[in-house]
Amino acid sequence: FFFQASNPGQFENDSDAVWQRGQVPEAIAYHGRVGINTDAPDEALVVCGNAKVMGRVMHPSDSRAKQNIREVDTNEQLRRITQMRLVEYDYKPEFASVMGIKNT
Repeated sequence: FFFQASNPGQFENDSDAVWQRGQVPEAIAYHGRVGINTDAPDEALVVCGNAKVMGRVMHPSDSRAKQNIREVDTNEQLRRITQMRLVEYDYKPEFASVMGIKNT
């Protein structure tokens, strides 16, 4: 999906995608997948390249989203880790090239 902004808030695109004003004046909304430097995003937002964040990245996996938090038996957890299948790999050259990965 590609778009050009000719005026802030006005988008010309080559698909039927609809960008809408958000609930607050400075927001826009799109219901679907958005790709930056890719035309085949497989998640809600895919950025192929570096991203600079000038604030915090919020993730709902903190203590405010959980209950019944308790300590675990360290020895049991280490035993379970030793049962995990660990692998090393190299990216396929065609994938690395498309994704901009230099160290495969």
